[in-house]
Amino acid sequence: MQQESSAQMRNVLGVIGTSGSGKTTLLEFLIARLAARGLKVNVIKHSHHDLELEPPQKDSARLRVAGAAEVMVASPFRVAIIRELRGAPEPSLQEQLDRLSPADLTLLEGFKTYPIDKLEVYRAGQGRAPLYPLDPHVLAVASDLPRPADLLPGTVWLDLNAPAEVLAWLLDHVEKKRLNKSSQG
Repeated sequence: MQQESSAQMRNVLGVIGTSGSGKTTLLEFLIARLAARGLKVNVIKHSHHDLELEPPQKDSARLRVAGAAEVMVASPFRVAIIRELRGAPEPSLQEQLDRLSPADLTLLEGFKTYPIDKLEVYRAGQGRAPLYPLDPHVLAVASDLPRPADLLPGTVWLDLNAPAEVLAWLLDHVEKKRLNKSSQG
């Protein structure tokens, strides 16, 4: 599986959990603190829904609807590329990663079935089973529950209500990956 091994070569971490568990809120906190420390963080957010990224009356949307394969919208503030798949398969994770500029860390939201390192956000009040018992790629769980007695060895349990604790774990994880990469290359 070249796609997954290449993804592992980069500093990539999936942030997984059920809808409404607080993934985006936690990510906002983490990204803001990482960026404040001077780290460059990329994010890929996967969605199963159609994306409407621009108002239909805007020139870029009109050109895309007219048949453009890709439309780049550029300004002094940001650049966006909108690519129409028009029946083509969704790009692989590796293809998505390759489109991004280099970063200290790339966080993925919504790639829960991929064999990559993961942080699960789990809230008991969601009424859904956690994912970590069945996924050996979950390195840590941020939860509002106390640590369960049957947690797999090596899985870190973090307090979701103490996001600075999650940040400390993530910084340690990034540093370990950096050291591991530099010792291999």
